[in-house]
Order: sequence, then C-alpha cells, then structure tokens
Amino acid sequence: MNWLDMVIYWISPKAAYHRAVYRQAMEDERGYDAANFDRINSNWRVVNDSAEMTDRHARDIVRARARDLENNSDIMNSVTGAYKRNVFGAGYRLRVRCGDETLDKKIEQFWKIWCKKENCDVTGTQSFNSMMRMAVQRKKIDGGIIILKRYTAGGFLPFKLQAVEVDELDLTAMTPKTKGNKVVGGIEYNACNRPMGYYFQQYSIDGTASPSVYVEAKDVIFYFTKSRPSQIREMSDMSPTITRIRDANEFMRAVSIKERILACLAVFIKRLLPQSGMGYLTPGRKTEKGQGREYQGKTLTPGMIQYLNDGDDVQVVNPSGQATDATSFIKQQIRLVGSGQGLSYETISRDMSESNYSSARQGAIEDSLTYVDDQELLLEVMSEIYETFVISLVLSGKIQLDGFWEEKERYLSHKWIQAPKKWIDPLKESNANKISLETGQKTWADMTAENGKDWKEQIDEIAEILKYGEEKGIDLGGVIFGSRYKTDKFEGFEEKQAV
Repeated sequence: MNWLDMVIYWISPKAAYHRAVYRQAMEDERGYDAANFDRINSNWRVVNDSAEMTDRHARDIVRARARDLENNSDIMNSVTGAYKRNVFGAGYRLRVRCGDETLDKKIEQFWKIWCKKENCDVTGTQSFNSMMRMAVQRKKIDGGIIILKRYTAGGFLPFKLQAVEVDELDLTAMTPKTKGNKVVGGIEYNACNRPMGYYFQQYSIDGTASPSVYVEAKDVIFYFTKSRPSQIREMSDMSPTITRIRDANEFMRAVSIKERILACLAVFIKRLLPQSGMGYLTPGRKTEKGQGREYQGKTLTPGMIQYLNDGDDVQVVNPSGQATDATSFIKQQIRLVGSGQGLSYETISRDMSESNYSSARQGAIEDSLTYVDDQELLLEVMSEIYETFVISLVLSGKIQLDGFWEEKERYLSHKWIQAPKKWIDPLKESNANKISLETGQKTWADMTAENGKDWKEQIDEIAEILKYGEEKGIDLGGVIFGSRYKTDKFEGFEEKQAV
C-alpha cells in the first residue's frame, strides 16, 4: 500500500479495501502470469542480457560439472553415447563428384590413406573417425571443440589436424592484432563479430604455461552450436539436464546405502550368567574343551559352526523396513533428461520392455530428427577438412588438376554417405521399401544411400555378380530379383528381362 492508500484506509477502511481489490483484479487481467511476482514466482528473478554476458560467468562451472558427471554418471554417458552412435556412428563414406570417375576414385583412395592416424593427426594417436567421434563427445560435454589445421612435414601429406580443448583459449589476451578489432574470451573479432584469430595458451607436458600463440581464423575450425545471435562461444549442450542427472545419481547413491544397511545382520552375545573375576574370560567360564572363548571382532560367514561359552546366548538384530522403489523415480528422471536432450526414453535407457514396433520406429524417427542439427554441423567440419585436404593434394603434387584454381568448386564437389543402421524389423522395412520404390516415393539412389552405398556402385556390383554367375553356369537373376526376373533362351543368345 502506498501513502494514498494509507490515507484512504485511515478515513474509510471499506473504500481502501475496495481500492486494493480492484487494483489486484486489474493486475490479474493485464500482462502474463509468467511475469507475475506473486508468492510462487517471488524468488524467480531474471535479467535480459547478451548471450556472452549470460554465459561468461557460468561457462567454466557448467563445463566442469558436466565433465564430473561424464566421469561418474552412467546416465550422462548414455546420452553422449547415443549421440556418438547416431551423429557419426560407424562413419561416413566419401563420394567424390569431380565428373571424372578415374579422378574420383583416385582422390577417394588418397582420402582413405590420409584418414589413418599416422597421417591425419599431429599426435599420431587418432584416426580421422576417432577424432570425429571425440568431437561429438566433447561438444555434448564441453559445448565445443577446436580443430586446428597444421601444416607439418612427414606423413602422407604436409597437412594434419590438431584437436584442442576450449579450455586452452587464452582468456587473458586483451590486445587485438588488427586495430579496431576486439578480443573477447580469447578470440579476436572484427566489427561484425566475425572471428579473425584465436589466442591459445600453450602448456607443456608438466602443465607449465607459456606465452599464448595467435592462430588465424582460416586455420581454425570451432565446432559448437550457436543458439543466439549474440553468442560467440560455446556452452555445454548438457546444461539443461545436468542438475537432473546429478539428482538421479545422488538418489541412487542414497538408495544403495539404504539397501546395504537393510542387508546388514548384527549379532549380539547375551550372557545368561554374570561374569566373575577380571576380564572377559574367567577361570570359572570354561568350554567343553577346557578353555574360554572371546567374540570380539568375530564375524559371520556362510556355513559357519561355532561353540559358545557356557551360559552365552545369541540374539540377532535385523533392521526392518523397505527401501524406496527407485524404478519409477529413475524412469521419470531418465524421461525428463531425454526430453531435455530431444531423445526418447528407450534411446537413453536401452529399455525396450514397454515398446512395440510402431512405438520403437516412431521414437527412432523423432530421435533421427534430433540428430540432424549436430550432423549438419559435423558435416560442415568434415567438408572444410576435405577441401583443405584436396588443396594440399594439389599443392604437394600428389595429383595434377588442370584449371583447379579456376574451377575449384567442381574439383571440390563431394558427398558424404553415412553408414547404414540396422533395421528394427527387416521384413516390414523391406516390404515398405519395395512399395516405396514401385510407387515412386523413393528412387534407387535414395534406397542405396539409406544403406550406406552409392547407387552406381551397387548396380556395378549386381552386374558383376550376374556376369560371374553366367560364366559359372548359374542363373543368379532369380536369386537377386525373385519372381520378377526370368531368362528366355533363344538360338545363340540369352534375352533377359524384368517381368
């Protein structure tokens, strides 16, 4: 109540009450419930700020907590494992499209050689596929990963990759290389907030820091998700679900301790006759063998048979009670974690007991749409690496391409084909694909791409198999194409057609 309300209240409490009621009604009619500061929302205090100002103070803490859960939480690893299996999985196959099949196959062969760990990694410890899987993992936990293009001697090409954690960005760097630019979070930006260079803190093996190194942006690939226009650096993808995963961990730890307590069996020795003399064993307390026995430090073991001292009795203390049923709670927590990451419960828990074919397929479809964002970002990273690889081939003289710099787009043209996934129900999937192909909903290229193959190569393989079968006197057409394929023999030649 303000001072005017207090005056009205002193003169006429009824009028003051009516005034307060109508004011409250007007406040309830206008605005949003989400903007109220009533009793429920009284502690919900927020401010609007740029993404960098919002993330700057929380970035390191969230990353550290995510890494801790990565090391200690099975739920966290189930989420990151699902992304690694589906975003990159068994890898991608490169399909070069220069327009010259001989040149395409040659470049593809060079790419396979370069992808080996001794050729693509400056440390010589990771193959290209391993580095990409690590990139997916680090993006989920750390929020991003930095890949540097290094031009060094040795290996198949003088071009290699160096994976760098986001922690190595030098936050103390303040002076830009170019006048008019600004340095924020170890990255130099121009007036349009475009990265121009990166400052990296160098560390020796024993952890000793050395002066930072500046790397131009053209040699840096920063793999992270940008969710706001003002965002310039990474934030852990797990930040919305970190607290929930930790709650589930702490809950399961408490339940485990309680179950262990309930499983304990305590035994107390009750003496029916009082002791006499000094000490626990007295001359008057003899066993049938003529000597007393003490129980201090004794434990129970399966199948144990022991004699008690004369006059001693055993009483068992078994804690009563029942531990909380954790199944329903953990299931709900996993569902909430999955919803926060856009994944189904079955994908994270690997529990298929409550699903059927339709629900499993629907969940797989929705999950695949979730992976699209990360797949697109990863393919952009891989394409940039491949383009630099082709340029290195030309500069090193491995291949000779006439007019490469004038027709660079044509020579750099390529396509990534992801390794196929196993079908949930092969019979239903095969029938669905057959109908889709016959009705024109899918093409042969679509079908082969889903199986991780190139349609031309698959046709060549089929033709090679049929030809080899003919040479051996075996008609494989019916085996491959079924009843739709028949062979009619005429004089001196064979005519084959699809029915």
